Amino acid sequence: MKRYLLLLIAAISTFVAAWAAGNGAEIKFDNSTFDLGTIHASKGNVTATYKFTNTGSEPLVIISVSNGGCGCTKPSYPKEPISPGKSGYITINFNPAGRKGELKREVKVRTNAKNAKRTSLRFTGVIIP
Repeated sequence: MKRYLLLLIAAISTFVAAWAAGNGAEIKFDNSTFDLGTIHASKGNVTATYKFTNTGSEPLVIISVSNGGCGCTKPSYPKEPISPGKSGYITINFNPAGRKGELKREVKVRTNAKNAKRTSLRFTGVIIP
């Protein structure tokens, strides 16, 4: 009897694990890096846009996008869940005023995606004062 019970538990565990692995949101970015090129600090804000698609079977939720550690970076992202198969955009506005030289920034994206709970998006450029 114990043997059958153990086999039943093992079979149910395997089924549940296989079922759970197939469900959930998944995020795929077209690109996770963006080159802003040469930026003139006096020209105002520049924008990096990252397109993503929910390749999973459940709605994708963007929980948060960090500001990269400074007030010069302002992210915007969809607040509503993204349905399976649909796409969206994360936009990063960067204000180069008062900065010069090489630019390397990174923002962190938190999602409910089973393949990427945390993702980094990077942008680079050169700022001319």
